[in-house]
Amino acid sequence: MNEDHDIEQVKANRVEQSDIPEEVGSVKIADEVISIVAGLAATEVPGVAGMSGGLAGGIAELLGKKNFSKGVKVIVTGKTVTVEIYVIIEYGICIPEVAIEIQEKVKEAVESMTGFEVVAVDIHVEGISRRKTKEIEEPENF
Repeated sequence: MNEDHDIEQVKANRVEQSDIPEEVGSVKIADEVISIVAGLAATEVPGVAGMSGGLAGGIAELLGKKNFSKGVKVIVTGKTVTVEIYVIIEYGICIPEVAIEIQEKVKEAVESMTGFEVVAVDIHVEGISRRKTKEIEEPENF
């Protein structure tokens, strides 16, 4: 009788086939979308001064077109993704620490937003940037 109770419990927990909507099509995520997600996640990491996009990315930005996938290369194989990030790091920041944080943030963002498995996030440090200097401080009122 215990076994019958377990079977009934399993049946009660199952979703009936009529409750599942019929497939109406497929969802395809463009590589460019994955690049944008990865690029935005990388730029949110403290210590990242910017992304290195090469000549084409620089020309697009001069023409006023914001390129959020700049500095990102994505290789999609089935449901797995390999991401390459090309960054410029602020001077004085520990490069390995920033690189590890970029890897973690990019992996988390891409996996949570796309459902794909990220197998690798390769970081390429393309340059070092000076920290932005603070605005000239106003003299104190005497």
